[in-house]
Amino acid sequence: MMLTFLCIGLAAGILSGLFGIGGGVLIVPALVFFTRFPPKLALGTSLGALLLPVGLLGAYIYWENGNVNVRASLLIAAGLTAGAFLGALLAEVVSAAVLQRMFAVFMVLMAVQLWFRARGL
Repeated sequence: MMLTFLCIGLAAGILSGLFGIGGGVLIVPALVFFTRFPPKLALGTSLGALLLPVGLLGAYIYWENGNVNVRASLLIAAGLTAGAFLGALLAEVVSAAVLQRMFAVFMVLMAVQLWFRARGL
């Protein structure tokens, strides 16, 4: 499971460096799909990983209610750090048009996956 959390953080970091995204778009769905975290635990853990300064107050509320996996948050944060660096390096060598298309494809794939995995909300 440690490797899964690190990989989620790394992927989110790379996408953050490339597209400026990560938390809600990648970390939360990845925690739900790959680690079977309930949605509230995934949200709280994502905020925990993005803790300073973005998620501190939100993560605290989730943590107070038992919905933050601190260990997972720290491991994801480690992956985010490395991944954001790698993603930023990659973004510098890819043209703006290719970057925009990559982001569009990523968003469509995420939307399709979320659509078909929705469980009668």
